Amino acid sequence: MTRVRTALPIAAAVAVATGVTAAMLAPADQLQGDLQRLMYVHVPAAWTAYLSFAVTLVASIGWLWRRKPGFDRVAASSAEVGVFFTALAIALGSIWGKPVWGVWWTWDPRLITTALMLFVYLGYLALRRATLDPDARARRAAVFGVVAFVQVPIVHMSVEWWRTLHQPATVLQPGQPSIDTPMLITLLINVVAFMLIYAVLLRLRLGIAAMDDQRAARQVAEGRELAGGAVTAPHLEDTQEKEAH
Repeated sequence: MTRVRTALPIAAAVAVATGVTAAMLAPADQLQGDLQRLMYVHVPAAWTAYLSFAVTLVASIGWLWRRKPGFDRVAASSAEVGVFFTALAIALGSIWGKPVWGVWWTWDPRLITTALMLFVYLGYLALRRATLDPDARARRAAVFGVVAFVQVPIVHMSVEWWRTLHQPATVLQPGQPSIDTPMLITLLINVVAFMLIYAVLLRLRLGIAAMDDQRAARQVAEGRELAGGAVTAPHLEDTQEKEAH
């Protein structure tokens, strides 16, 4: 286990260095020039967000099936990492869009659906924060995590379903990928690098989640209230008494 913990960050660092080098050596795009090199981080960030939310989906189904706390921790941790990669993909897309489209943001179907996906999973995380009871939190989040995944295929297929400024899929499309082979190899190297970064971040977040659960269990065993446990809704009788005074 110790070797895995050490090897994973090293593998991620090596993959990132290899990906950056490959991106610098890859041929420039015929129309966009060096600006196209943003694709090697923008696309992997978006695909890693898909992966993160897919893991949340599977872990949510796992919790609904087996009711094991480990599934809930994986679902929550992967969703947090997915939100990070989604925000990164949007930011990188805006940096690319400014010189190409002339604006940082436009109401394009791909951009709108991606932003909506970001807010949906922020809502997932907010739901978890707002629910104090662990069982109720896990149950509600699991259902939310399953339903929310519908956003992923909508985002991916948005360029096929609606007229959009965003370029259509060049790799994940039916038939042969319409991308030059050296560019495709460079892109895939960076996809692997981002997946390893995801694995590192997920492992770190799972460790924090496990410590949080242990602390909460200790507090319950000691008879102490959890943070926020003393907060209750106001009673109508108390409100009427205050108004009478």
